[in-house]
Amino acid sequence: MPLRSLHRASAFVLVAYALLHIGNHLAALHSVTSHISVMNALRVAYRQPLIEGLLLICVLSQVVSGLGLAIRGWAAIEGRVARLQAVSGIYLALFLLIHVSAVLLGRAMLGLDTNFYFAAAGFHVAPFKWFFAPYYFLAVLALFAHVGCALYWRFHSSAPRRAKMGLAGALIAGTAASLAISLSLAGKLQPVRIPAEYTAPYGMK
Repeated sequence: MPLRSLHRASAFVLVAYALLHIGNHLAALHSVTSHISVMNALRVAYRQPLIEGLLLICVLSQVVSGLGLAIRGWAAIEGRVARLQAVSGIYLALFLLIHVSAVLLGRAMLGLDTNFYFAAAGFHVAPFKWFFAPYYFLAVLALFAHVGCALYWRFHSSAPRRAKMGLAGALIAGTAASLAISLSLAGKLQPVRIPAEYTAPYGMK
């Protein structure tokens, strides 16, 4: 399968999962309990071995194909949209590598339930919060930007105005979702008390 076709096929699966995952995080705007309730309901599906295996395969193929496309085509990139697509894709690939590895490590070696508290813990421990705040913010924004760029190229020839509006809408929605999720994880929008077992890996008891 050509690299671009592999990238597109895995993207459909991961974007569907990512939108559910972002919706799960936005449920925390109501309460952490709401977030965990939604997460437990979704886990009934995506923690099934076949589905989880498919997601992990898609992550790997997305990272390999995305970085391959970016490296191979970097010299030929022209225009702001193409650059945004490449940069957001590279960031997403690196985020997926780090994030998925951390989740698997947290589950297998640390014995943690990788729930809201697992994601939020780094926001509550200095100096790690200065890494995790932009790390998560940019990840969500990069996802919306990358999808927005794909939609832009889909419509830019037949409906250029719609293509520009779609990309602008994706960036606005991505910025709003990124800000809401980051502030929620930091405990700025609702009370958050991180259990000790989640801060312990950062050197806190």
